[in-house]
Amino acid sequence: MKVSVIIPVYNESATIVETIARVRASPVGKEIIVVDDGSTDGTAELAASLAGCDLKLLRQSHNQGKGAAIRRALPEVTGEIVLIQDADLEYDPSDYAPLIAPILAGDVEVVYGTRAPRFQGMRWPHRVFNWVAAALANLLYRARISDEATCYKVFRTELLRSLPLRCQGFEFCPEVTARIRKRGLAIHEVPIHYEARSVGAGKKIRWWDGVIALWTLVKYRFVE
Repeated sequence: MKVSVIIPVYNESATIVETIARVRASPVGKEIIVVDDGSTDGTAELAASLAGCDLKLLRQSHNQGKGAAIRRALPEVTGEIVLIQDADLEYDPSDYAPLIAPILAGDVEVVYGTRAPRFQGMRWPHRVFNWVAAALANLLYRARISDEATCYKVFRTELLRSLPLRCQGFEFCPEVTARIRKRGLAIHEVPIHYEARSVGAGKKIRWWDGVIALWTLVKYRFVE
């Protein structure tokens, strides 16, 4: 099966070239879809310089958020599996093979890459949020997961396309978790490598994104 790697990116000129190089080095048959979400620092131009038969660049006219970028990419996907990749070097594409293995085996349709229990290098407020998000997902949806907010989420393409996603920003993670579990589908977890990045180094997520994420988990428990 071919893996379609979606990379939503906003103002990551310092890391986008290395991210693409690492994704390309992963020994998995893949296409790469970079969605530039209105960057103003030259990120799109750097990605465009690397475009080729394996890499497609899509551009949003203005910054809309991670969820909007992922939804923009889905119609362009040609692989049977979709994998979400951040562009900030926190996640290691060498983990692709174990992440997709359960789907290739036909065991599951959804895999999350878990950073738990160590959350290496992560500041304590982010650790607390991740524990709370996982606990809430387990309480509301019986998800039985340890890392709800992980970037590394892998799906069968037809499943992800079938979800009526409305997300614009970082609430992609809780919305997709809620919709998957409301369909009664199991979420399989695979341990991954992780190196946390600080806000000073360009990390985009803020405290209010955490509040929105938790509210999203609660909201979709009761509405469609």
